[in-house]
Amino acid sequence: MKAALRSNTPLPTIDLIPAAQYVRMSDDGQQFSIANQKTAIQEYAKQHNFVVVRTYEDPGRSGLALKNRTGLCELIQDVVSGKPEYKAILVYDVSRWGRFQNSDEAAHYEFMCSSAGIPLHYCAEQFANDDTPASAILKALKRSMAAEFSRELAEKVIRGKTRIVQLGFWVGGMAGYGLSRLMISAVGTPKQKMKFGEHKSLTTDRVILVHGPKSEVETVRKMFQLALDGHGCTAIARELNRQGLTCFGRPWAHRQVILMLTNPKYAGCNVWNRTSQKLGGKVRRTKPTDWIMKVNAFAPIIDQQTFNRVQETLPKPADYQWTDEEIVECLKTLLARKGRLSEAIIQTARGTPSTSTIHRHLGSYAEIYRRVGFEYDPNNILQGLQGSRSYHLRGEIHKQLTDLFPGRITISRLPGGGRSILRVDERFTVSIILCRTKRKNGGKLYWVVEPNPAECEFITLLGTMNPRHNSILDYYLFPRMDVKSHRSREGDPWLAKGVRLKNLSQFYDVAQHLFATRRLYPMAS
Repeated sequence: MKAALRSNTPLPTIDLIPAAQYVRMSDDGQQFSIANQKTAIQEYAKQHNFVVVRTYEDPGRSGLALKNRTGLCELIQDVVSGKPEYKAILVYDVSRWGRFQNSDEAAHYEFMCSSAGIPLHYCAEQFANDDTPASAILKALKRSMAAEFSRELAEKVIRGKTRIVQLGFWVGGMAGYGLSRLMISAVGTPKQKMKFGEHKSLTTDRVILVHGPKSEVETVRKMFQLALDGHGCTAIARELNRQGLTCFGRPWAHRQVILMLTNPKYAGCNVWNRTSQKLGGKVRRTKPTDWIMKVNAFAPIIDQQTFNRVQETLPKPADYQWTDEEIVECLKTLLARKGRLSEAIIQTARGTPSTSTIHRHLGSYAEIYRRVGFEYDPNNILQGLQGSRSYHLRGEIHKQLTDLFPGRITISRLPGGGRSILRVDERFTVSIILCRTKRKNGGKLYWVVEPNPAECEFITLLGTMNPRHNSILDYYLFPRMDVKSHRSREGDPWLAKGVRLKNLSQFYDVAQHLFATRRLYPMAS
C-alpha cells in the first residue's frame, strides 16, 4: 500500500528558463563545428534548467569583427529592443563570442546584454560567468587569448604564403583576364585547368598560372600596345568597347584597364602582398618594397621590357605622395596650357592629382586658384563644390546598397564611361539620378531631373538632393524615365509615377517587383 502511494505521488515540477543559443565557426574544417557547439550547449542547458527557444548562427564567419556577423547583430538588436523571448544567452566559450582584437569590444557587447537583463553563460569554460573577481580575471584572460590566437595564426599564414609565392606558386584567387589556373601535383605534374570557383582537393597540390583563352591573350597584348602608343586607360577601355571586346561579358572601364596594365603577373612575375588587410582591418596598398615576388614564375603574355615601358607612360599611382609645391606647379602648367581652370579640366587632365588630393593639400577652390594665380568666377566655385559633393554622395549610395545587399548589387558603367549604374543579381540594370536643387528668381526650390538618354529605359533610382547637395531628401524608384528633362517640386504629380522609398533598405524588393512587372513597363534588361 505504501509503495502504491509513493508511485502515485507527483514529482515536483521545475520551471525551465528560456534561453537563446549563439553558435559560430569560421570555416567548415573547425573542430568546434556548429553541431558540436549545439550538443555541448544542450548538455549545459539540461544541467542548469535552461530550455533553448531561439538559435542565432554565424556559420563561416570570422570572429574578428561584428559587421559581417548577421547572427550576432540580430541577437544584440533583439536584446536591446527590450522584448526578447528568452532570459539568458548560451555560448560555447569565450572565443565563439568573438576574437575581437580589442577585448573591450567583446566586453561591450556582453555588457549590452547583461544591462538588458539577459546574462551570458559560457558553457564550456571552467568558470562561472557570475561577475566575481576570479571570473572577471579569467574572462579577461580568455578574451586576450582569443585575440592573440588570431594574431599568431595570421603571422603563420603570412609566413606560409610567402614561402609558397617565392617557390613560384599562385596563392591568389581568380587568375584574371587572359590567364587560367593550372593545378599541378607535388612533383610538378600538370593535373587539370581549374574553372572559376574550383579549389584544389589535396593540400600537397599546387597552382600556377598559364595562358588563358587565345582571344583574351591577344586582347591583353593589344592593351599594352595601345598604352605604348600613348593612349590613356580610359581611351583604351573605349577602344576595346568600340571593337566589341568585353571583360568577362561586361564593358571595359578605366579601373579594369589600370589594374591589368600595372599587374606584373602579365610579365610572368608571381606577386603577392600588393595589398594588405590584416585581422579584418581596412584594405591598404603596400609599398613595392614589401611585395613578395618571384620573377619568371609563369609563361609571360608580354615581355618584361614592354611591361616596364608601359609603367613609365602611366600616370602616377593613387598612393603617390604629392607635395604642395608639385601640385601647384602641375596646376600652373595646366593653366598655361588651357588658359583657365575648372573642376572638370582638373579631373580630366592626365598626370594631375585627384581633386581630393588637391583639396587635402591646398584647401578650398578659392585657395587653390589663389596659389596658382587664376582669377576665377565665384559662381563657378559654388558649382564645383556642389558637383564634388554630389560625386561623394553617389559614392555613399553605392556603399550603402552594396552593404545592405552584399553579392546582389554590383557597380558598373556603360560602354564609354559616364556615371555609374547598378547591376541587380546580374539580371537587370538600375540607373541612378541625383537631382540638383535650384531656385528660380528667388522663388520656391525645384529639382532638375536630367536622365542620361542611354539609360532612360532602365529602372531608375531617383534621389532629390538638399540645397547643399550633401544629403538625399527622398528616394524614388521609377520603372523607366519618360522625360528628357523635368523640373520637379514638392507635391509634383509626376513623382507619383515612381515608388517612394522610406529608406534604401526597401530598394532590392521594390526593384525586383518593378523588374517582374516589366511587361507593364517596357524597359531594357
